[in-house]
This record gives sequence, structure tokens and C-alpha cells, in this order.
Amino acid sequence: MANEAVLIENPTKFVRATVANTGTIAKGTLMQISSDPNTVTASSGADVFAGILWTEKLTGDGSTNVGLAIDGEWDLVVAPGAAVTLGSLVSLSGVNLIKTATEAEIITGKVIGKCLETASASEVVRVRVGGVV
Repeated sequence: MANEAVLIENPTKFVRATVANTGTIAKGTLMQISSDPNTVTASSGADVFAGILWTEKLTGDGSTNVGLAIDGEWDLVVAPGAAVTLGSLVSLSGVNLIKTATEAEIITGKVIGKCLETASASEVVRVRVGGVV
């Protein structure tokens, strides 16, 4: 995969989620909630953010649980054709990509966190994950 999140400040909150035992997923991948109960996959669109994969998940390693970071500050990549401004809330916009969250995404809980810089399309930007203060 490409454009994985790069850690800037260590997270303090983690959650465990269920994942399929097929396919390798790189550390730092933005994960989405894909189904009940608490099952996640790599992000693919404007989905419900689950967290950032803390360790690599290898194909066929027998593990069906992964750890996800749900806070901290991370460098994330802005989606092509999108832009974000300092202080805006951001949401998923494809595989390991973000964009400015829409009002509907804010209401439905699809926010990743708060942008701490201004960036244009395809740029790397600092985001406070889980933090909207």
C-alpha cells in the first residue's frame, strides 16, 4: 500500500478490532469499520474511521485481531483534488487519504481528527487524530 500514516507524537489510546486473516496490511494504514461486530479493513472511501493500524498484519499469520491507535499526531496525505485548512475537521477519502469533513460526516461520526496545518491536494499534513480541541 502507499501513503501510510507517519507518527509524529505517540498515541496513548488503543483499541483492538477484528480483521480477516487474508491479505497483508501495512503498519500505519488508515482503517475503516467494515461490519459488525467491530470488524475493520483498510480504508477505501468516505468510511467510518476505526483507527490507525499499529503493527503490520501479515497474510495467513493466524491472527484475527489487530491493535489500532485512536489518538496522537500523524502526518496524513490529502486526497488528490482536495485541500484542507488549518483547524478543519478531516475524514477518510480513499485508501490512506483524507479530506475536509462534510457536515454530514461530522454528524455521522466519520471525523478522523483536526488538521493542524493547511495543505493542498496530495500534500502531507499534520493531523491530531481523535482530537477536535
